[in-house]
Amino acid sequence: MKIGIILGSIRDGRAGATVARWVAEQAASREGVSYELVDLKSFDVPLLTSATVPGAADKKYDDERVTRWSRTIDSYDGYVFVTPEYNHGVPGGLKNAFDVLGGEWADKAVAFVSYGAEGGVRAVEHWRQIVANFRMVGVRQQVSLSTFTEFDDDGVAPAGRRTGEIATLFDQLENATRRILADRG
Repeated sequence: MKIGIILGSIRDGRAGATVARWVAEQAASREGVSYELVDLKSFDVPLLTSATVPGAADKKYDDERVTRWSRTIDSYDGYVFVTPEYNHGVPGGLKNAFDVLGGEWADKAVAFVSYGAEGGVRAVEHWRQIVANFRMVGVRQQVSLSTFTEFDDDGVAPAGRRTGEIATLFDQLENATRRILADRG
């Protein structure tokens, strides 16, 4: 089983890089599952402008950057979205990267690690509605980090309880992913 940890911020000086590294470090000791960090910024995904609706594109895209993104996303059985909250919602770069694809996301499990002034909880609530369109299974557990109390000059400094929370998140994500893979046969 292979899980992608999607670093969803593409901003310069982004706080999400330290969050995504922390998630990857926490995942490193998981047995029987491969977690890999996927940095959205390194894909330079263009804005969705194709006349072909991504869901109807059959994973054949007009832009080589989208094709590279598609192949990467399609290679994972499930995901952890590391998402900031911008203006009480999801970040535009990650939303666009989600929208430029179709079936690559379908029928897979996803978990959310968010950060922001209020822990990024509003972004996660929006993501839950968005991923439902592709029948994705969003696990209940989420980790929501406050930029006011869980970051310092070196980046993320999660509260002590977060280690247990992320372990529960991984457990739920791995179980959901196993069920989905078993259903596929």
